[in-house]
Amino acid sequence: MTSSAPGLLAVIDMQRVFADPDSPWATPRFTEAAAGVRRLLPAYGDRVAFTRFLAPAKPDGAWSTYYEHWPFALQPPQARLWELSEEFAHYAGPVLDATTFGKWTPELARLLGPEGRLVLAGVSTDCCVLSTALAAADAGVEVLVAADACAGVDDDSHAKALQVMDLYRPLIRVTTVAELLGVAGRA
Repeated sequence: MTSSAPGLLAVIDMQRVFADPDSPWATPRFTEAAAGVRRLLPAYGDRVAFTRFLAPAKPDGAWSTYYEHWPFALQPPQARLWELSEEFAHYAGPVLDATTFGKWTPELARLLGPEGRLVLAGVSTDCCVLSTALAAADAGVEVLVAADACAGVDDDSHAKALQVMDLYRPLIRVTTVAELLGVAGRA
């Protein structure tokens, strides 16, 4: 399936560890973000990449302290908590793994291409989405953040992260699923 929406949709970290309400890293509005992602997927067709946050085999530097605080997360890449959430588990496109908050990796850059537009959705707005958006913008990429296809650790943090990202206009622009789908409908 080819896409009708311009750019590449990067769906950030829609994993069980963030979906499970009993997880220490639960994202309270994960379900709402997932609904936004589901609405976007058909418009982007084969121009979608999912990402996964993974713990490193051996944390270095400040990551050592981070994982001392979150020891439950020191599990191998194949652990259930790192799987994409059930509704996205059977996604057939690329799934890119990173041991960093930001997912702007060489692999994601290659998928996007030199003149691409990066559309971000996923969790958490105030951590991995924000880190990805800033790094991509620094690389000169046009970034659109689908606010209603993202979720933060809480509503206030989500709103503040969106506000901070929108300060980076025109490099980063906060938008909505409806606006993105409207663009796809006119393409």
